[in-house]
Amino acid sequence: MFRQSFHELVIATRGRGLVEFTGAVEKWMAENKFRDGLLTLHLRHTSASLLIQENADPDVRRDLDAFFARLVRDGDPLFVHTAEGDDDMAAHIRTALTAVNLSLPVRAGELALGTWQGIYLWEHRTRPHSRRVALHFIGE
Repeated sequence: MFRQSFHELVIATRGRGLVEFTGAVEKWMAENKFRDGLLTLHLRHTSASLLIQENADPDVRRDLDAFFARLVRDGDPLFVHTAEGDDDMAAHIRTALTAVNLSLPVRAGELALGTWQGIYLWEHRTRPHSRRVALHFIGE
């Protein structure tokens, strides 16, 4: 019989960068004994994003940050919205270019991730934040 369950994770960031939280998601799934279905994650913020990325080589995360720093510069004179600092509008644009939602298949109690894949919150602000991720599982 199908069921659905909701949960929210709070993830602390140390400022701009990627924070892996695959383990927290897997723990919640194991505690609820989910077997097969679909897990949806939704980040409830507009200046950070979610992504699935390589979790083996930290250079990948460094290179992503470096690329986005070049693509969308903090304090660009083009930006009018600077209510919370030079990184404010840049963070919103970085979020618009990435995603705040992920959908992951769950099969036999496991996330259908590849060998080197992890679930990340990508903080786009330079200061630490506390971010909320809503989780929704539907299945059995």
